[in-house]
Amino acid sequence: MASVSTASTSHSSPAPDPAIDPAALQSLRQQVQRALSNVLPDSALLVAREDLRPYECDGLTAYRQLPMLAVLPRTVNEVQQIMRQADQLGAKVVARGSGTGLSGGATPLEDGILMSLAKFSQIVSVDQAARTAVVQPGVRNLKISEEVAPLGLYYAPDPSSQIACSIGGNVAENSGGVHCLKYGLTVHNILKIEVVTADGQAVTIGSDALDSPGYDLLALMTGSEGMLGITTEVTVKLTPKPQLARVVMASFDDVEKAGEAVAAVIGAGIIPAGLEMMDKLAIHAVEDFVHAGYDMNAAAILLCESDGTPEEVAEEVAKMEAVMRAAGATACRVSKDEAERLKFWSGRKAAFPAVGRISADYICIDGSIPRGALAFVLRRTDELSAKYGLRCANVFHAGDGNLHPLILFDANKPGDLEKTEAFCAELLELCIEVGGTITGEHGVGIEKINQMCSQFSDSEREMFFAVKRAFDPKMLLNPGKAIPSLHRCAEYGRMRVSGGQLPHPDIPRF
Repeated sequence: MASVSTASTSHSSPAPDPAIDPAALQSLRQQVQRALSNVLPDSALLVAREDLRPYECDGLTAYRQLPMLAVLPRTVNEVQQIMRQADQLGAKVVARGSGTGLSGGATPLEDGILMSLAKFSQIVSVDQAARTAVVQPGVRNLKISEEVAPLGLYYAPDPSSQIACSIGGNVAENSGGVHCLKYGLTVHNILKIEVVTADGQAVTIGSDALDSPGYDLLALMTGSEGMLGITTEVTVKLTPKPQLARVVMASFDDVEKAGEAVAAVIGAGIIPAGLEMMDKLAIHAVEDFVHAGYDMNAAAILLCESDGTPEEVAEEVAKMEAVMRAAGATACRVSKDEAERLKFWSGRKAAFPAVGRISADYICIDGSIPRGALAFVLRRTDELSAKYGLRCANVFHAGDGNLHPLILFDANKPGDLEKTEAFCAELLELCIEVGGTITGEHGVGIEKINQMCSQFSDSEREMFFAVKRAFDPKMLLNPGKAIPSLHRCAEYGRMRVSGGQLPHPDIPRF
């Protein structure tokens, strides 16, 4: 399965789990509804089908499931009460932020509670001296930067969905963005989180200091996809705005040359603030949509940003241009001012909706590879596109090798979704084979759970389950996501043993 953005409404809900007895499900629903009605106001407990419909999926819209019921707590105490009741009754719980996730991590369960943290939407405090902000999980990513802009600060992680995505979801998926190459992912930009455990305890993980004693549970929780606890508060780091930023837009007449240029930039010792790549299909879709000033004759473009003092930026931009031209760039254009810089980035950040205008449906997958493998993987992607007869727009965080191929299809056309899933599976397997991984920032969810069978051995996955059991002994928090069972891997035909598997002989090592 893979992440889907779609204009179609023909997708059906997954088939009911045959292991769920309808009578037992109805009994559980009644027990949970009765228990929660004693601890929540009526407005915070949703049970009618029409009220549950908005929660049937996240960004993985091809697969939908109504939850047993949904809750919208406003306080930490209410979250605790919900988890205590769920623990006592053995009810599963899926936490949800803004629902912009692309891996199905917030897909509800037929026999589970859907907990929306949307009401936790306050910026609690800002400490200018410490350069931190304390925020609730429902706060939008971009809202933090807007709030602290008068102080000359901002929150660095900037996913393309930052106008809508929530901080709680960013923590769950360890989100990045176009500037994560220099400034890091979510895990590098938070200090502390407040969490409610599976049995309803409120705990603090991390500290206001740069380090805290004991195991690094903060890194463990970040990217855990809601499987270890419910985040109720986050202390984020704030970054000073640079004095100046400029973007070099380099055009290439060949996609592979652009891929090789990425490795050349990093190999030259340059760490750009952002280094993004788009191919011809993505360029044309974006330019028709937002008119960002992209080179319509290019087979691919790179957006390479430098920030810092004016002197630092001038020196680094000159180096970037020299490396790009030596790597085969047919043209280089430097943003002349802040307005043009933002215009260049607006195109990259609008790539997903732009592609949505030219296709009834598309799937965006997320894998990471060594930078040296970019040219090879892009060539193989073209071959797979021809094999399946599906167009693919490449737009991704090239600097850290984080791919986001957008595969275009029509869900109303019989067999198209199945072909797209097979295309996605081959791409993810390719990422593993060249020494990469099946995700960079979108998480595993249900999208990539089959490929987890290829990425990790049986013993490695059992260690993952051991960690989950330590936090969630009854396996109630977001079960069935991220970590595949031995049975599932056997069904998928990817039973790895300790020691891994040898790559295909035609796959180069990077």
